[in-house]
Amino acid sequence: MAAPGAPAAPPTPPAPPAPTRRVDAQRNRARLLAVAEREIAVNGAGASLEQIARVAGVGSATARRHFPTRRALLEAVFNDQVAELCAHAHERADAADPRAALLEWLGELTAYAARVRGLSAALLRHSPTDFEVLRETCASDRLLGAGATLVARAADSLTPGTTSADLLDLVTGIALATEHHPDPAASAARLLDLAVAGISPRGA
Repeated sequence: MAAPGAPAAPPTPPAPPAPTRRVDAQRNRARLLAVAEREIAVNGAGASLEQIARVAGVGSATARRHFPTRRALLEAVFNDQVAELCAHAHERADAADPRAALLEWLGELTAYAARVRGLSAALLRHSPTDFEVLRETCASDRLLGAGATLVARAADSLTPGTTSADLLDLVTGIALATEHHPDPAASAARLLDLAVAGISPRGA
């Protein structure tokens, strides 16, 4: 209770209305994504969530509310690109030559993963601790599903037992190996051509 004659404490300002909070949250998320995209393009996928938050002018706790892990942030940065790659797989699902359709898509995926720094890290399949956070958006899971139809249709021309998971691991390894080459896409294409002789020997 205030002493007699003492000025009354100022009232606590009301919390901002919910629409304002939503706008602020959307603005913070967009700022984090924009900074993350720039940092990854320059420094690769190793940029820490804390560093990205600092550059974006956003608190670390706020950043983690939007992206609980650095992996979750990578997933969000590459969401549109992964969606486009998945769409291209679906477009090829009814191709007259299933083997050619699969290899064309693998070539596109490999070139893109090698050329865009950080995407190969996003393609690394998640650990069990990440699963609950990423199960709806995980780049690898989405690409596995998109590629599975192409693999199934081309099964007669593939080494028995080849799965879309095998091919995604292959692409990821090639992209990681060539990410710092002078021409990553060209180096990745050459390695993929060498690998095709093993995964699809007929006509390779």
